[in-house]
Amino acid sequence: MTQPQVESGKLVVFSGPSGAGKTTVVRGVLQQCRLPLVLSISATTRPPRPAERDGVDYHFLSEQQFHTRRRRGEFLECFRVFDGGHWYGTLKSEVDAALAAGKWPVLEIDVQGALAVMERHPDALTFFIQPGSAKELERRLRGRATEDEDAVRRRLACARDEIALADRYRFQITNDRVDHAVDQICHILNQEAEKHTYAR
Repeated sequence: MTQPQVESGKLVVFSGPSGAGKTTVVRGVLQQCRLPLVLSISATTRPPRPAERDGVDYHFLSEQQFHTRRRRGEFLECFRVFDGGHWYGTLKSEVDAALAAGKWPVLEIDVQGALAVMERHPDALTFFIQPGSAKELERRLRGRATEDEDAVRRRLACARDEIALADRYRFQITNDRVDHAVDQICHILNQEAEKHTYAR
């Protein structure tokens, strides 16, 4: 398949409930899709986990650094999440540099952040990754075995609220099989690239 020729970038946003498999799907899309996709690196105040590298996995910032940049309006979106109360955000500079270079910046962010991005970029290609079923989502969350029962219950309650907002996204993808979900997304992105090119 030949790579569609594009003259400027498009913003691509993925979100969905915790346990829906967003990270695995996004990784597959970045590997398989032949468009000039580039993953936008988020900023966070949480400490690095083992093997995580600053500027590669996240931009790791202190609380003071994060809030200084927030006051300067440097974030496209930023919110405190319940994993320890840490802040996460998307730097405008990451997205703007990619778009200016004709790249397609990819954001993998939570639903709250995605809704904020939609307000600033209503033409963004937004994908909501569905887990398949509530039972499957619970199975995945419990299968991680990394959180206690209260944390799992909080994530399930949050997931129900987030799934209720799925209609705000341009596309909904059910991740019952990763390869199938990746194929669907790549097909949609290639169609959008053709429309984007012909419209210019």
